[in-house]
Amino acid sequence: MKPDPDVLRALAPTGVLRAAINLGNPILAATDPGTGQPRGVSVDLARALAGRLGVALEPVVFQAAGRSVEAVTAEEADIGFFAVDPLRGAGIAFTPPYVLIEGCYLVRDASPLRQNEEVDRPGHRVAVGLGSAYDLHLSRELKQAAIVRAATSPTVVDTFVAQGLEVAAGVRQQLEADARRIGGLRLLEGHFMVIRQAMGLPRGRGEAAARYLVDFIEAMKASGFVADALGRHGIEGASVAPAA
Repeated sequence: MKPDPDVLRALAPTGVLRAAINLGNPILAATDPGTGQPRGVSVDLARALAGRLGVALEPVVFQAAGRSVEAVTAEEADIGFFAVDPLRGAGIAFTPPYVLIEGCYLVRDASPLRQNEEVDRPGHRVAVGLGSAYDLHLSRELKQAAIVRAATSPTVVDTFVAQGLEVAAGVRQQLEADARRIGGLRLLEGHFMVIRQAMGLPRGRGEAAARYLVDFIEAMKASGFVADALGRHGIEGASVAPAA
């Protein structure tokens, strides 16, 4: 999969691969407590792509998905890892998804809410991470409930608790971890959305570069690389997306 020179220049115009890494989604990336460096499935994929291109990897780390999207759209980074969303597609060319993740609701134990369909009611306030896939999705889908935006996805549950909100929305694993940390909280059964996590690059980088990235991610899924990375990092509740 060694690219031709034009594709290489499109993917790594500065001579290194600048990869936007979002630490706001614990399924994809986190900070290694031993080294202080980012690690996770998205980091492994970025490193593998840099290796195939024959360039060094330069992680560009963000705490929230929205900032990561902005960086790639503005070409401050060459690639990123995002939930596929039509609004983001205006500036980013997405690959097919490589991982599928559940988006869930969390409530207090005493809450009368039992079903996902009960959330969208007058008087309900739903905490989401600003600019996250959940923010974009629920901004379109919720007609009666109000959205309260936390600064980042990892701070959603703390915002939910501090402001006495009715519902928190986010990645199942993050919500489960926060429920254990805080206590007195529970997830509603099932999910309100399935997030398709993909790689992406600035749309202006051209069709050849976008096709190379598509072929790369399909090869990573088919070879077992993505499944191995999920296992290596102890990720549960996410599944490898089917072949495109």
